Amino acid sequence: MFLDALTLVSDAQAFGAAGVSTSSIDCTLTTPGRQVGTGEPIGFGVQIDVAGTVAASLIEVISATDAALTAGILVHTSRTIPLAETVAGALFFLTVPMGTPTQRYLGIRITTAGGTITATAWLTATDMFSIPPRSYPKNYVV
Repeated sequence: MFLDALTLVSDAQAFGAAGVSTSSIDCTLTTPGRQVGTGEPIGFGVQIDVAGTVAASLIEVISATDAALTAGILVHTSRTIPLAETVAGALFFLTVPMGTPTQRYLGIRITTAGGTITATAWLTATDMFSIPPRSYPKNYVV
């Protein structure tokens, strides 16, 4: 898995009720604008750094008209993560649909039903996102 610091929108950020990422991706939408096309699928990788504390969390890919992701928010993709799956180290991927964003700034929003969750999120190509490597026991005796 590859992480590019320029595509990082949240770095170990604590999210509470409807918190948006601290950074956003500037798509500089001018006519005709930069929208996701039919090439390499992209999306946001989200890593849980500190487990959720109370209930399920809703992760959304959003676009907005301002860099702070507070005005004219549109939701493009969402996923509800049950509390049992919001453990430290868990990874999730949310695709950015073709034809979006329709606004200049792209980021994420995480909403918890009480409590907090800490996460890191970045924009990446689907092929460059993977679950963490796993070690398996040796299949031989020395």
